[in-house]
Amino acid sequence: MRTGGCVSRGIVRRVVGRAAAALMAVALLSGAAAAQTMAALPDASAIGRVETTGTARPVQGWVKFCERFPGECELNVAEPATVTLTGRAWKTLNTVNRKVNTTVKPLTDQEHWGVVDRWDLPDDGYGDCEDYQLLKRKILVEQYGFPRRALRMTVVIDEQGEGHAVLMVRTDEGDLVLDNKRSAILPWHETGYVFVKREGQDGREWVSLGERASPITTANR
Repeated sequence: MRTGGCVSRGIVRRVVGRAAAALMAVALLSGAAAAQTMAALPDASAIGRVETTGTARPVQGWVKFCERFPGECELNVAEPATVTLTGRAWKTLNTVNRKVNTTVKPLTDQEHWGVVDRWDLPDDGYGDCEDYQLLKRKILVEQYGFPRRALRMTVVIDEQGEGHAVLMVRTDEGDLVLDNKRSAILPWHETGYVFVKREGQDGREWVSLGERASPITTANR
């Protein structure tokens, strides 16, 4: 804004002050709206569950990850198999999903480790799809007390026809998906993915989620 002519500095300060206050109010309202949107629970009737069709073999990246981090793969059948989908749980899931998605930098395993597929925790700040989901699960379990048994690593075929890993959160209302490709948490059937297999919740074996052939790797970002 120009301050010459008939506009005094006092008026300019008052105008700028009012503009700043208005912008702050808009920001606060926007933040409140975003918080309300995040806190709004999805329609329980529209979530649904993924049906299992038998046992499945995990990808080798998972097997080797469990050899290095056995505690991340332990299954306690005494834990609840689902998460109660309260407003607080929904807000926590959204917060963790967004935080990890915006903190970890995407890098393929070939660029990162010199191998096609390696499942790992992104301790150095870099990773690909499964690394994001493993970190989300670790945070949800260790910082927020979610049952690991209800947080299942899942292999899908993505929109590019490639293997991809997501985190399936099994809730009392249905199965939700945390993904590094989007900020929104969606019911499984709204992701557009073909669901292939996931960790089982009653044993160390994985379970099949359909008849689609399994990808050998989940080596995309």
